Amino acid sequence: MAKVAGFLSQTSGRLDDNFVMRQTAFGTVIAKTPRKKGVPRRSEKQANMRCQMANMGANFKLYDGKLAQAFEGKSAGLSDFNLFVSSNYGSGATYITKQERMAGACVLASYQFSRGSLPAVGYALNDGVLVSDIALGNLVIDEGTTVSDLTIAIVKHNDDWEDGDQLTFFDAVQWQGSDGIPRATMTASKVVLDTTNETPLLDVVKSEGFTSVAASDGSGYVLGMNHALKNEGAAWVHSRESGSTLKVSSQRLLVVNDILEKYQSDAAMLASANSYGGINMKTAYLNPA
Repeated sequence: MAKVAGFLSQTSGRLDDNFVMRQTAFGTVIAKTPRKKGVPRRSEKQANMRCQMANMGANFKLYDGKLAQAFEGKSAGLSDFNLFVSSNYGSGATYITKQERMAGACVLASYQFSRGSLPAVGYALNDGVLVSDIALGNLVIDEGTTVSDLTIAIVKHNDDWEDGDQLTFFDAVQWQGSDGIPRATMTASKVVLDTTNETPLLDVVKSEGFTSVAASDGSGYVLGMNHALKNEGAAWVHSRESGSTLKVSSQRLLVVNDILEKYQSDAAMLASANSYGGINMKTAYLNPA
């Protein structure tokens, strides 16, 4: 260690990769520092969180512009993305590499995309077809069905639904290009329930998520999809304006995806972690002198 004074214009800072300069009560001190060997690696917990966020961010982007204020009652300073991440971290962890993310990768996973005080819309697979618990009575949706017809059926046969509520259906498709990168696209169809609206329903929404499916108990029909899910994710969400706020139901995308298991494996996590600099198994961030 050497002490110098008088001729240096800066009082502290790094001189090069191996020396730093500090101003002390005794003068300016130049000290030698250990040379770092590459980028410090993250602990396993830090790497796991970083790697999960890559695919969560890609999935969150699918909803952009399709459902605002999806997380009811969020605190000031928090965004929907913050709450999307906190709602899904550790649940069905899915990993993509940094290079895949930069190329636009997105692996559809069963993430929760809304959280609120309205009762959740229930849904399940019936012979591969996604069906909801929204009862329609004897309504069979066809080209002659109006928004008013749907409204009357839903309000009559389901508690907690009102004229003026909005029903939105999300349909996401998984695909891979010639480069092998997994990508996804999403569409949304929405209808505001209105007993006075005589517009044909299928002029407002797509039949993919607005089809009458026979109820399993023989009690009539429920709202469902018009095809079986295959490399696809779908869900309905209920929303309602209440004064200056928006109430929503808590929903999670239901996904049938052939490639999902591959991207939820330990190998996928390790590949993702290595693409971001690797895991420091000893969690030691300073190299010895």
